[in-house]
Amino acid sequence: MIVFALILIGMSLFLVSMSFQGQLQTLMDVSLGAMSVFSMFLAVLATAMLLPKDMEDRTLYTILAKPVARFEYLLGKLCGVAAMLTIAVALMTTFFSAILGVWQARELGRIEAEYPAEEIAQAEAAGRAEPGTAERMGQQRELEVSRLKAATFTPTLFGGIAVILLRAMVIAGLTLMVSAFSTSWLFTVVVAFMVVLIGFLVPVARDVWQGQAGIGGDLPGYLKLFLLAVTVFCPDMQIFNVVDDIAAGSVVTNQMFLQTAGLGVGYLAVYIFVGYLFFAWREL
Repeated sequence: MIVFALILIGMSLFLVSMSFQGQLQTLMDVSLGAMSVFSMFLAVLATAMLLPKDMEDRTLYTILAKPVARFEYLLGKLCGVAAMLTIAVALMTTFFSAILGVWQARELGRIEAEYPAEEIAQAEAAGRAEPGTAERMGQQRELEVSRLKAATFTPTLFGGIAVILLRAMVIAGLTLMVSAFSTSWLFTVVVAFMVVLIGFLVPVARDVWQGQAGIGGDLPGYLKLFLLAVTVFCPDMQIFNVVDDIAAGSVVTNQMFLQTAGLGVGYLAVYIFVGYLFFAWREL
């Protein structure tokens, strides 16, 4: 799965020459999108197999027979998945940085070719160019170079990659919670993906709910309860979409990053606690 993500990230270097959009935006859209999708798939598929495999191999009974609490067991599993996701995202980030560096070097070469200040200076000395042309061209070249470097490797970009990792960990926590009461890894995978899909629709449900209240309308009681349950128990995946803003070149403030991190940690805490309750009540 990671191999496919790396291939897609590598292909983005060639897609930029065929895109009508800005080359940098296209490169970031494809690369960050691949990292986001594949990290989510990896989080669900890797986590869903943990408990069923331990139960099938009877490793679970050996571990719990020792002085290991069920909460410690679940927390250890989540930490293991988090470490695996961190390594996977770090690998994709390294490859993405290399691709971005190649693109940046290519663009720097193009800028050097478009603004040959040294050649113009020689032409000025020979009287074949107006005085001051080389200086103006050199200033323009420095401006283009500074803009290019300021738009590529930025703290905001790597902050967005950290948000991708956090979202994958939240999904892993969600999958582990479902796995705590599920008897089949396939059921866990299906339910986890359904909840993640619903999570992308949470803002829509919330807007409908708030919109009805704003215009004086009133929703049926059962629909209110349903929308409330969706907005509380399903993770709002839209809060992690700062990556889209980063790829589009929008400014993402530190406050937005902190809010996203706080909500992500909150989701993780809720999922591991509820998962522990399910696991504690489960008869093994």
